[in-house]
Amino acid sequence: MGDWIIGALINIVGSVGINFGTNLLKLGHDQREKLSLINNSEGNEKFVPKSVMHFQTWRIGILFFAAGNCLNFMSFAYAAQSLLAALGSIQFVSNIAFAYFVLNKTISVKVMVATTFIVFGNIFLVSFGNHQSPVYTPEQLIAKYSNLVFVLYCMSLVFVVAFNHYLYRSGETIISNSSKNAGTYWRTMLPFSYAVVSGAIGSCSVLFAKSLSNMMRLTMNSRYEFHSWFTYSIVLLFLCTAGFWMGRLNEGLSLFDAILIVPMFQIAWTFFSICTGFVYFQEYQVFDTLRIIMVVLGMTFVFVGISLLAPDDTKGL
Repeated sequence: MGDWIIGALINIVGSVGINFGTNLLKLGHDQREKLSLINNSEGNEKFVPKSVMHFQTWRIGILFFAAGNCLNFMSFAYAAQSLLAALGSIQFVSNIAFAYFVLNKTISVKVMVATTFIVFGNIFLVSFGNHQSPVYTPEQLIAKYSNLVFVLYCMSLVFVVAFNHYLYRSGETIISNSSKNAGTYWRTMLPFSYAVVSGAIGSCSVLFAKSLSNMMRLTMNSRYEFHSWFTYSIVLLFLCTAGFWMGRLNEGLSLFDAILIVPMFQIAWTFFSICTGFVYFQEYQVFDTLRIIMVVLGMTFVFVGISLLAPDDTKGL
């Protein structure tokens, strides 16, 4: 079995674990809220709500969530970043299965179509994606930062971030000062520009996680000392970009309608994660015209599926 298959399988299990854990966390909060409502309806004024940590569902959810993230981190040591970033969309499929079997929700035709798009998109990406998983030395990783193509990509990324941040700030001003029509137009553009900035910067954490897992794998297979200025720099960059992503994610959910912002977040995150790994690790060198076309087609299928999963205001799943 190839290393990339091991990495893909670990990543799929990790993504399902993260999604399962997230749903259990939500169930724990729902149980706490339900208990509070019951006691309030009975007129029990002395009732003090327990911390959500007292609910077993929530505690189990934390374990699944943590285990899933650990597995995803491990998977980057065995497979290409572009392949694993796309496979993260499998969590949407597991989320639908959880909603159907655990929450007993009805699955609409629209959701089934969206799931089909995601599944076929992942089949294309796995079949035609990068199957190489070399182990790089720290010197090789450092050298890749000075690669001309990666430098040009970083410059374009800075431009994309700056432009969309300017777009977001301009949109805020227009909405507060302009007519209702302008507000309707910016209702879509504002979260879009916000998600692009978040995904462009936050997805860099995937690159740093890939580098760290690569060095950990190198440490286990040789006498390489994990302690170095480069290692600590990557750890710091990973914490900064991952923290930025989590902060923007939480802020975005409070600023915008989840129906609108969640698919945008996921698409931006996946797109920039794939592009960054594709350029930094020079994955384009192993692609011919057919593979490029099929990978682009697979990405398109995944993005269409994610977009279709945005629920209607008046409907559930």
